[in-house]
Amino acid sequence: MLIKPIELTQQFIAVVPAAGAGKRMLANCPKQYLTIDNKTILEHTVERLLSHPSINKVIIALSANDEYFPQTSLINNVQVETVIGGKERVDSVLAGLTAIDPEDYSWVLVHDAARPCVTHDDISSLITHCLAKEVGGLLAAPVRDTMKRSVLSTLNGQQVLSTVARENLWHALTPQMFPVRELKAAIINGLKQGAELTDESSAIERANLPSLLISASSENIKITHPDDLALATFFLAKQKQQQHKPTQQETP
Repeated sequence: MLIKPIELTQQFIAVVPAAGAGKRMLANCPKQYLTIDNKTILEHTVERLLSHPSINKVIIALSANDEYFPQTSLINNVQVETVIGGKERVDSVLAGLTAIDPEDYSWVLVHDAARPCVTHDDISSLITHCLAKEVGGLLAAPVRDTMKRSVLSTLNGQQVLSTVARENLWHALTPQMFPVRELKAAIINGLKQGAELTDESSAIERANLPSLLISASSENIKITHPDDLALATFFLAKQKQQQHKPTQQETP
C-alpha cells in the first residue's frame, strides 16, 4: 500500500546513544570518535540528522568519562544536548528519553552513533509512514542472503546447525521512531522484567505494540568492524557527490 507523501512541518527530536566503547573496531578510541575526512563519525551522524528539515534537536548520551566529545564541533552546537549514558545501549537511550519533555516533542527518533550514512530520503520516509499510520516504526532491510543457525562444536568450532528461512526476515536498522511516552514506558517495563532490549522495537514488541518496517537504503551501514570504515567513507563521498551534482535545469 502506497503512503501519500505529507508535508513535514512538525519538528522532531533525536536521541543518539554514544556511550559505548566499540571494542570490535580494535581502535585506540571509541569508534564514534574515529574520523572520516577530518570529522568524527559522531559529528557526521549528528550533522546528518540536524541537516534534515524535520529534526531540530539531538540529545547525545555520552560516557561519564568521555574525554573526546569536548574536542568536537558539537560541543558548541545549540541544537545538541548531552546526557550521561549507561552501561548498555538501552540505558543510554532511556537517559535520553528522560531528558525529553513530551509536551515539546511527542515523537522521538533513536539513531545509532555509528550510522553516519543514513539518507534524508529514508528519514523522511520513516517519519511520513509513522505519522500517516500513527504507529511507531523503524528503518529496516529485508534479508537477501541464505541464513544459517550455528552450533558450537568442541571439535570444529562454529558449524552449521540448520538453515533459517529468510522469508519475512529483516535487518533492523535505525533511526527507530516511536511516541516518547510509549517508548519510555516500554523500556522501563522491559528492564524491570529483566528483558534484553537490544533496540527500541524490541521493547515495543514486549509491550505488545506494533512497529512498522520501512525499507531503507543499503548504504545505512553501522560501523562495527575495521572494514566498515572504508565502506562508510565511500558512501559518504558518493552521497556528497550526488548532493552537489547539478540538476538537468542547472546544467548549462
